[in-house]
Amino acid sequence: MSLWGGRFSEPSDADLRRLNDSIGYDRALYAEDIEGSVVYARALADAGVITAGEREAIVGGLRQVKREFDAERFELAAGDEDIHTAVERRLIEIVGEVGGKLHTGRSRNDQVATDFRLWTMRAADKLRAEIRQLQAAIVSLAEKHTGTVMPGYTHMQPAQPITAGHWLMSFFWMLERDLDRLKAARGRMALCPLGSGALAGTPFAIDRQKIATELGFDGPSENSLDAVSDRDFVADTLYIVSICAIHLSRLAEDVLIYSNPAFGFITLDDRYSTGSSLMPQKRNADPMELTRGKTGRLIGNLTGLLTTLKGLPSGYNKDLQEDKEALFDALDTMRQLLPVVTATVSSLQVNVEAMELALTDDLLATDLADYLVDKGMPFRQSHHIVGAAVRLAAQRGERLSQLPLRSLKRISASFGDDVADVFDYMRSIRQRDAYGGTAPAAVRAQIARAKARLDA
Repeated sequence: MSLWGGRFSEPSDADLRRLNDSIGYDRALYAEDIEGSVVYARALADAGVITAGEREAIVGGLRQVKREFDAERFELAAGDEDIHTAVERRLIEIVGEVGGKLHTGRSRNDQVATDFRLWTMRAADKLRAEIRQLQAAIVSLAEKHTGTVMPGYTHMQPAQPITAGHWLMSFFWMLERDLDRLKAARGRMALCPLGSGALAGTPFAIDRQKIATELGFDGPSENSLDAVSDRDFVADTLYIVSICAIHLSRLAEDVLIYSNPAFGFITLDDRYSTGSSLMPQKRNADPMELTRGKTGRLIGNLTGLLTTLKGLPSGYNKDLQEDKEALFDALDTMRQLLPVVTATVSSLQVNVEAMELALTDDLLATDLADYLVDKGMPFRQSHHIVGAAVRLAAQRGERLSQLPLRSLKRISASFGDDVADVFDYMRSIRQRDAYGGTAPAAVRAQIARAKARLDA
């Protein structure tokens, strides 16, 4: 029997049913729907709306329905338009008419809002654990390369020498910000809508605080009209997934570039590489390309939901049915991506010699400017002078370190015999030992702070 058909003289058109029904995807909420119903049945009994015997019958029936779902034996019926309809229909089949009392004072509006929040809270916890695994893989690899020197790039042009550990750890902190956002969003979503009814609240004396506590929420929602239509928690989660995927995409881009033989800085394990159907020599980092590609899909999910939400009036509207497929797809996609990205990082081979061979004197131009600063020259002036030295070396086809001292002195008398000391990549790196810098000691300190986050 339909939950709402008494008002109508004819059944819904078959095409409308196909458009309207959500059981094809919202059955993923069955555990949360049943859990919420069990707690709600207890609340109705506590409020004197149903008897203790009726409560036990309803709870027992709900537990049987869950066992059927868990064992994949639950059979959908023609009238099951959503998971709530399906569960209630089967409950009444099991326990009889008393099952119809469960919906007293409750609307599918507050029911679905509760189910989906609860599901999303749990999904957020799983996502957090998966991100932590990737962070642990990054730390493990970075720890091996705190003294490995490589070129650092800005604008994709050689900039300054850095350590490979510093490069890797940059992604740890991107992901840490994602986890901070996830923690904050998790706190905001932990408000229970159950007891809000369709929009105006419930006339029955149910204990909403107790309901919230039993379901694992921090407390009840503040406003029933807002509670049934609030999907900020979905938008929050989709944004966090999107920005996290952007961080994964940036990592993927670096891996794609640095694994190219033109760089050769890293080599992917054969298990996380693919070949070409035509060219036998090809070694493709397809998992990284898929990471980039799926990031666009995840951003699309966020954009789609925001576009749906932006024009809605207050209260529940059927448009909100569009919230679930977007979030289900986003989290399913992340569950596919994160283990592969984690395994790729864990098995990554860092080619130390190739990184060292890519180092050029131009990477030390800033150090040369700092050398003049140490002689008392204003940095803006030293920057200009070193630029002239770089230009002279390029004109002569020489390395910056090969310029004779006399040539440097023609540019500035401040250059002295000790200028040769500047052209030492490890010296350059070790000098950058301020908090968060690329010096091996600073990177080891970063890693220690990162491990503390992981342990916490």
